[in-house]
Amino acid sequence: MTSSRKAIFPGSFDPFTIGHESIVLRGLEVFDEIVIAVGVNSDKHCYFSASQRVEFIKTVFADRPEISVATYEGLTVDFARQLGCSHIIRGLRTSADFEFERAIAQVNRQMSGIDTVFLLTTPEHTPVNSTIIRDILRHGGDASRFLPERLRNLIR
Repeated sequence: MTSSRKAIFPGSFDPFTIGHESIVLRGLEVFDEIVIAVGVNSDKHCYFSASQRVEFIKTVFADRPEISVATYEGLTVDFARQLGCSHIIRGLRTSADFEFERAIAQVNRQMSGIDTVFLLTTPEHTPVNSTIIRDILRHGGDASRFLPERLRNLIR
């Protein structure tokens, strides 16, 4: 009997970038299923609505049934448990990311027993982050090279 390993990849994904796409695809080398969990925070003003972000991500992975997308509010570990996920996936670009994510991972582990798996971004994706991409989009720039191929014509 084989057991399925299911992980959650949480974030705001505003917008979903080539860095995020890379982390998900590499995560499939470790996990059988990945739920991309779009966090909804009513206090945070996002560039794209939660429903737009979900649709963008579904478009990127339309041909990948092992990848699903959901929205959630509240604690990531609570949602992960609700979904039956054994792990949380996080991408790390810098040492500052590590310090921030390490503390969250340790608290999540103490609260839930759910471990976090860190994947280092590939060198070419290290400078790519949603904040920079939003700024490019806000000012009418061309952010297409930082977006997954299937989103390049949808996000302007």
